[in-house]
Formats: sequence, C-alpha cells, structure tokens
Amino acid sequence: MNNEQLLRMQNGKGFIAALDQSGGSTPKALLQYGVPESAYSNDEEMFTLVHEMRTRIMTSPAFTGGRILAVILFEQTMDRLVEGMPTADYLWEKKRIVPFLKIDKGLAGLNNGVQLMKPMPELDKLLKRAVEKRIFGTKMRSVIKEANPAGIAGLVAQQFEVAGQIAAHGLVPIIEPEVDIHSPDKPACERLLKENVVKQLNALPAGTKVMFKFTIPSEDNFFADLMQDPHVVRIVALSGGYSQKEANEKLRLNKGLIASFSRALAEGLGARQSDEEFNKTLAASVESIYEASIT
Repeated sequence: MNNEQLLRMQNGKGFIAALDQSGGSTPKALLQYGVPESAYSNDEEMFTLVHEMRTRIMTSPAFTGGRILAVILFEQTMDRLVEGMPTADYLWEKKRIVPFLKIDKGLAGLNNGVQLMKPMPELDKLLKRAVEKRIFGTKMRSVIKEANPAGIAGLVAQQFEVAGQIAAHGLVPIIEPEVDIHSPDKPACERLLKENVVKQLNALPAGTKVMFKFTIPSEDNFFADLMQDPHVVRIVALSGGYSQKEANEKLRLNKGLIASFSRALAEGLGARQSDEEFNKTLAASVESIYEASIT
C-alpha cells in the first residue's frame, strides 16, 4: 500500500471520479457523450472509443488533483495508455490522482430483494495484476432494492468476504452496496444495511482498511458515525441516477460525505465539442461537485 496515497484518501479535499463503465454500461456512457451504437461494430471498437473519451477527460486541464482525489478505472482502462504512460502511472505521476480499479463482473439476478455480485473465480489474478500496475484500491458493486433482512445480510457478508480477499493483496477495497434510489423502502433498506455493515466492521482484523460507496442517504448524516471507525478510510457517495444538480444538493446535506460520480460528472460533455467547450463544461462540473464534497 502506498502510504502517501493512503494519507491523501484519508485527509485530502476533493472527490472521486468514476470512469469505470464496463461492457453493459459503456454503450449508455458513449450515447450520453454523443457516440451512437452505429459508430462501432464490436466490443474492441467500443472500448477504444470509450478509452478516447476517458483519455480526453483525464488529460483535460480541468481534471487535476487539486479537485479530484481519485479515479475508479475499468480493467481495460487500467491496461491501456494515456499519453504514452500506463493509465494508473499517468494519474498519479502527472495529476496526483489516486488510481482505483473496478473489479466486479456485474450483478446476479434479483433474489431476496437484492442483487449480489456475480462469481469472480479469476479475482486473485486480477488483483495481482492491479498491484503490478500500481493500483491503490478496488471497487465492487451490488444492489439493494427491497428491505429484506436476509437478502441485505447476505449481500453485506459477500461484500466483506471479497473485501478481505482484496485487502490480503495490500489493496484498499471500496465496498459499494448501492440502495436503489427508486426503492419505496429506501430508508428501511439503509437502516438494515447500516446494521449489517457495523457488525462486519466490528469483526474485521485490526489494521484492515476499507472504504464505502453508498447511495446518498434519505436521512441526512446517516453514515456520519461510520466515518469515525478506525477501519474506514473514507465514505463516498454515488449519484445513483440523480442529475448532477440533485446529487450535489443532497450531498451538501451530509457533512464529510464526498462524491464518487460517473454519469453526473460527464453530464454535458460531447464528442463534437471543441476542446475549449469540452474543458469549460468539465471544469464547471468538477468545480460544482468539488464544492458539494467539501461543504
């Protein structure tokens, strides 16, 4: 673990940019950027186009360590180059931005009101490669749709089991048990989630470090006490389908919670924009999300 990066994640001001759209969500991300599905004919062409989009974001003068603490990368983004450098090295050496890697392989079907992560039999190989690529930490997502006690307990247990596997490689896991913002049981889901998270945190070995990526809670400052746990490096928030404006407004009501936005960060960016227009739009987004994160 890079101690300089750990201190930055614990104490730095800013937010985490999520540039980790994978196979299922990449077409939507490209469409939002103004690239239709007709622009590519296979996955390789699609991932090349999305890497060009991400490179344009990461190399923008608006995208700096002065506002952005970290970036969550997709596996193919980690494996590619930015301005001739491995992506993680570029982010840290040129921008002072900490690199994370999305490691989950998508969601299983809905069961007991939740969607667990699909099995990851090749995870240890990926984690070894992440360490070689100088990645600091990882991110993995599962989803809660209903206030089902057994379902939520199982989901949190799965997240912490995989987090232990990740921590054994010297990486810091971001645990992301997303609560669907459209769930009619959202407050009850969050209460059950927190109860189970506290139980799992209490069982962690001393010295194990984790982060959390939560849906912005229905009750303001709901996760404030978790921020004081010695195992917790930082708690960040996903935009969850809210617009940038909505997400920022909700984020401001939660002291200490910082953003980790993807769709909200890229809002308004377009492939046909001039560099001046692109950088101006990105700068405005970065500044508004930063301000909401340090309120």
